This record gives sequence, C-alpha cells and structure tokens, in this order.
Amino acid sequence: MNRFSAAWYRRFFENRFYALIFLALFCFTSIAQANEEKALQLIEGTLDQWRSDYSYSVTEMVVHRPDWERSLTLQTWTRGKKDFLGRFTAPSKDAGNATLTLDKGMWIFTPKINQVIKLPASMLSQSWMGSDFSYNDLSRSDKIIQNFDHLVTDISNQDGHTLYTIESIPKAESPVVWGKQTIVIREDFIILEQTFYDQDMVPVKRMVTTDISLLGGRLYPVEMRMISLEEEDHWTQIRVHEGGFDIPLPGYLFTLSNLRNPRPWSAP
Repeated sequence: MNRFSAAWYRRFFENRFYALIFLALFCFTSIAQANEEKALQLIEGTLDQWRSDYSYSVTEMVVHRPDWERSLTLQTWTRGKKDFLGRFTAPSKDAGNATLTLDKGMWIFTPKINQVIKLPASMLSQSWMGSDFSYNDLSRSDKIIQNFDHLVTDISNQDGHTLYTIESIPKAESPVVWGKQTIVIREDFIILEQTFYDQDMVPVKRMVTTDISLLGGRLYPVEMRMISLEEEDHWTQIRVHEGGFDIPLPGYLFTLSNLRNPRPWSAP
C-alpha cells in the first residue's frame, strides 16, 4: 500500500516546481549582473586607456566636406576622469580657441571676443569647431558611465582578439540626446567603433578607429574617424602625433584663468 497520499505527492512536486523556478530566476539574475559588470569594466578600462590619471597629446583634426577640407592642430590635457583642456594652435585664425571641462561644467574661450563662456548642458552635444565631433566626444569624460546602463550583446573574434559589442542605454532622466549607443571594444580596452542613435533609434554618426599604434608606451587608437550617417561624405578625422600618460600636470592648467591667459607648458 502506498504510504504517501495524493496530496503529499502534489505538494512535493509543487515545491520542486517552485524551487526550480526560483533557481532559474537566480541564475538568470546572476548572469545578467555578470554581463552588466563586464560591460562596465570594459567601458571603464577604455576610459583609463584614453586618459589614465593624467594625459597630454598633440592632435591633428581634419574636417572633410564634399567641397572643402580643413586641418587644425590642438593640444589636449586631461586629469582624472572629468577634467579636460583642449587648445587649438593652428591655423592662425583658430589658434587660441580653447575648451575646459571641470567636473560637470564646460567653458570655452574665444580670442576674437576675448570672453570665457560657460556652455549650457543643451549645447554639449553640438558640433565642436564645425567638426563631426561634439564637445562631449572630445572631452572623453566618464559621463557615459554616469548617464548610461551597459550590456554586452555580442562576443566575437578578429585577428586574434576578442571583441565585445556593448549596448549603452540612457538611464531614466539622464540629460542625454542619444537614444542609445553601441560600442565595440577589444579585450585590451581599445575602442574600435562607436555608433550613436537618435531617439527614434536611427544611427546618426559612427566613430571608427583606423590606426592603433604605440603612444606613450601603450597601444592606443591614434587615428579615429567620426562619420556622419545622415550626410554623405561628411567626416572628421583625428590623429594623435604626440602624447604621454601619468605625467603629473600642474593644477593651473585646469583653471578658468589659464583658459583665458594660457601659461607656458611643455612636455617633459
């Protein structure tokens, strides 16, 4: 005679069913959390690769349009993940134009009017010096960490490297204009591609790394091209000709007074 009643069997299988559901949810949550942590690690590693604790560079920027092209030269300095100073040195008509980012604020200096102007947040996604890069793009701050959630959506291999595709979705109430971004990063934190989408999820522009070389003792994306996906044959290319990392920079570089009246500085 069966020792267990039908009710006992029912409760037994119901308990096992709920236990399996709980285990599945736990595993799914753990995998999702690990995915998010990996995506964030890659984003943070890319920022560290770009900026380190301190960095400086001399960069050529070529703005290309179907019927004209112009070249500019600028110096940039960064401190931590937020502070940035960029100053154009050529051509002469653009020399002296400068941009300073301190924490959440950004200021520009224009020699022609001899004024320092603080940019409102609504302008940070606007074109920088008529290029396809925005003010936010060039400062390479940690705003992408603060304002977006990240998820690895694909893992592939290319030329012996592991490539991670990350989808970055704006957090609720974040002050960003993009509907999302997708970023392709190598396992050594070299960014290969970044695509920006509008609020309708239509791709607007794409940044592609076109050359990776040694810079300041590390592999670095020394040449990158920002391509407009809305206008044909519109792109801006930046190439870093000189740079260094983890060289302590004087504090006066990242001040409003130095933005207006630059003090001399030279790489050690």
